[in-house]
Amino acid sequence: MKDVTLIATAAMGLEAVVADEVKQLGYDVNVENGKVIFQAPVSAIPRCNLWLRTADRVKVLVGQFKAMSFDELFESTKTLPWEDYIAEEGKFPVIGKSVQSKLYSVPDCQAIVKKSIAERLKLKYGLASKMPESGDVYKVEIALLKDMATLTIDTSGVGLHKRGYRVGQGEAPLKETMAAALLKLTNWKPDNTLIDPFCGSGTIAIEAALIGQNIAPGFNREFASENWPLIKTNDWDKAFEEVEDKANYDQKLDIIGSDIDHNLIKIASDNATEAGLGDLISWKQMQVKDLFIRKNNGYIIGNPPYGQRLGDKDEVAKIYKDLGNIMNQHPSWSVYILTAFENFEKQYGQKATKKRKLFNGFIQANYYQYFGKKIKEQ
Repeated sequence: MKDVTLIATAAMGLEAVVADEVKQLGYDVNVENGKVIFQAPVSAIPRCNLWLRTADRVKVLVGQFKAMSFDELFESTKTLPWEDYIAEEGKFPVIGKSVQSKLYSVPDCQAIVKKSIAERLKLKYGLASKMPESGDVYKVEIALLKDMATLTIDTSGVGLHKRGYRVGQGEAPLKETMAAALLKLTNWKPDNTLIDPFCGSGTIAIEAALIGQNIAPGFNREFASENWPLIKTNDWDKAFEEVEDKANYDQKLDIIGSDIDHNLIKIASDNATEAGLGDLISWKQMQVKDLFIRKNNGYIIGNPPYGQRLGDKDEVAKIYKDLGNIMNQHPSWSVYILTAFENFEKQYGQKATKKRKLFNGFIQANYYQYFGKKIKEQ
């Protein structure tokens, strides 16, 4: 097979960030709601899984067609070249969703697609009995939107936010993909100081260290498609070689994560060690009001408490006020804060240069951006 159509799925509001990452890997993209679509050689499957920091997962598109009846869904699914993707022993569970479509029963759609694929594969592999389904997993999705059926296979396995370094977490951990996106939406460079004063389990600081040393986010995990016959072993070998060649382990970093909770500082430190970044990040137990800025032209990037629980609002408002008072004394610093707190700018004491709507899980938040006035170092 020469080329495949791939879909990198994205959280709402992050499509452009994911598209930029795919473009940097050398592929032309089309951006739609929640996804970035691109044609690429099969070798792009390992590369995208290893390198995409902000995508949720990478799927391969098998086919798309109009489906107004179950018969139409069955017959059209059967015409698709499933044998090009799914090995004879492959397990192919089917998941589904249906939005504004005549075929609204998702379990029925899943069952029909499963049966149709099985019939096609039995015919192609010359099997009289049912498919063995004893090998690698090929998770198929039937997604219906306004009667248009899209059939994909997931190449990633567990979501790409699962980097493999999280040995512990706090109550509401920031997803690794979102943390990477928060960093990508700034002008931070590896030679700038970066402080996360609300570090929790350390996700922003760890993702910054991975970006700073150009370490691929998928280097420490496995993917569903690693043993698929569709992808040559050589393609995976080359992709892992590229990861090793492009890493810049000599890049010095000045990254600090602090939090009021000493338990979270311990968890953050353990997570950084698991990621192989133990010596690259400084961790401190500290209140925001004790933040001490030593250099010019640094960055604050944080996901503080939102004050959504009753009784937390006043405490959170004070944290924002303390941060604003400190950063007001350091105009060369850029500050980026993700929060759902309604009066953030008022408490911080300054209107943001720019703000962007993002979803942290199911919570709609704003990413407040304050651009520092850079000072030329002597």
